[in-house]
Amino acid sequence: MSKDLEIIKQKLREFAKERDWDQFHSPKNFSMALIVECAELVEHFQWLTDEQSKQLSTETLDEVSLEMADIMIYLIRLADKLEVDLLETVERKMTLNAIKYPVEKSKGIADKYNKL
Repeated sequence: MSKDLEIIKQKLREFAKERDWDQFHSPKNFSMALIVECAELVEHFQWLTDEQSKQLSTETLDEVSLEMADIMIYLIRLADKLEVDLLETVERKMTLNAIKYPVEKSKGIADKYNKL
């Protein structure tokens, strides 16, 4: 795991420990919290056109970035609880995706791998 991500993970552990929140921090609860935070992120884009979604006001962009941070925090905590190395798993998933979505079949196409 990268040094920066490890530092964040440790800070999040300490933050929860100081507040005695580990009793609430189960994988089930983190997975549910992730869905809530993702919904809060989506809410900012719900009725925007594609073009509008690329040109957020400074205020909206700040709100969106904070929702993204919430998502990342919960994801890091979930991975910590399950002892999952997120960066290693992302690398592995990227390798699997390259197999499922070879450039020659998927370039410029948004179809799922089983439809290519």
